[in-house]
Amino acid sequence: MENPGESQHRNGLPSTGGSDQGMRASPGVDDDAIVSGWSAMRPFVLIGLACIVTGGLVAAITGPTGFEHGSWMAAYLVLVAGVSQVGLGAGQALLPRRPPTQPTTTWELLTWNAGNVAVITGTLSGTPALVVVGGLGLFLALVMFLSAVRQTATARVGWLAAYRILAALLAASVPVGLFLSLTRHQ
Repeated sequence: MENPGESQHRNGLPSTGGSDQGMRASPGVDDDAIVSGWSAMRPFVLIGLACIVTGGLVAAITGPTGFEHGSWMAAYLVLVAGVSQVGLGAGQALLPRRPPTQPTTTWELLTWNAGNVAVITGTLSGTPALVVVGGLGLFLALVMFLSAVRQTATARVGWLAAYRILAALLAASVPVGLFLSLTRHQ
């Protein structure tokens, strides 16, 4: 039975007012923003985590099997295809006032992962042209990620700087990786 002046909140917990403001985990956090942010970053996080696990498995079999490109592939899967993808996807979902739209995230996801597949396939097959195509795909995806996070709330300025530094480091690594791939195959 309810006490006078106290009503049941929709989740069964008591509420002292007509608003659910007191029931949120953090003041000023919009539940819809959290849900839409998670929806926008979920594919990047899931695919990124799968790449991290796959990179670990590749590292585990490299020594015993003598897999020539195993060490490079494990590092690439973990750092570029995995950790970077999680960071870019989470950053663009959480930093701007509104997360990117579904078409934007779909294009980013396809471009980033197609670029990764092309770089890995080109490296393993000894096809530098495919590595170049993959590198260009990664660079294009980075431009899309950066354009999705142009402005943020003032409380997140430090995180925005970290996001931009991550994207800049990745963008700088593209021509370095392309140069190394081309010189290795001459």
